[in-house]
Amino acid sequence: MSFNLLRFPIRFFTTHHMAKRLVSGCLLSLVVIFSCLLVLGTPPALAGLDDDRFDGNIFGLYAGNGSIVPPRVTLADSLKQEKPALLVFYVDDSKDCKQFAPVVSRLQAPYGRAANFIAVNVDRLLLKSSYEPTEPGYYYEGLVPQTVLIDQKGKVVLNETGQVSFERVDDVFRQVFDLLPREESVELRRRQINEFSSELTNGK
Repeated sequence: MSFNLLRFPIRFFTTHHMAKRLVSGCLLSLVVIFSCLLVLGTPPALAGLDDDRFDGNIFGLYAGNGSIVPPRVTLADSLKQEKPALLVFYVDDSKDCKQFAPVVSRLQAPYGRAANFIAVNVDRLLLKSSYEPTEPGYYYEGLVPQTVLIDQKGKVVLNETGQVSFERVDDVFRQVFDLLPREESVELRRRQINEFSSELTNGK
């Protein structure tokens, strides 16, 4: 009888110990599982305006203007039309290009109908030993962003790399279209001829 009484608490102690080990093992497994879910399920850091990560079309994301790419016309067609063209060389994974995208979009608002805006992703630029003046590669200098403004006669009137201010490009556009300087008129108006003044239109 004494043997049975001694045996019962030993069995109780063993079962209790196994239960604790089982609970500890389950908790450890849950911690491991949740850790894996956090590592695998957490998306990579989102690209931002101040980094060189790729996150898609920079004009749509950072300028709110998805109409800039793809270009509506080629440079060759633009030159045939004798219409000014603004070439913008860029890549999507460059913070400098991301920061410049809103400037391009802002320029397109007043000049997008009178000039052709041609954004050129240099990652897709066809590499050749030489280019014709009708090809964007003819004007590319190996840096981004690069802004090139070609007038109605096919002459380069602006060619700058890096961040270019809206005012800088606007001043050259005003010269191309024979518009009043900004200090004389914020609105885009042509210089007076015979006491008449006309706004910028779709014409050449």
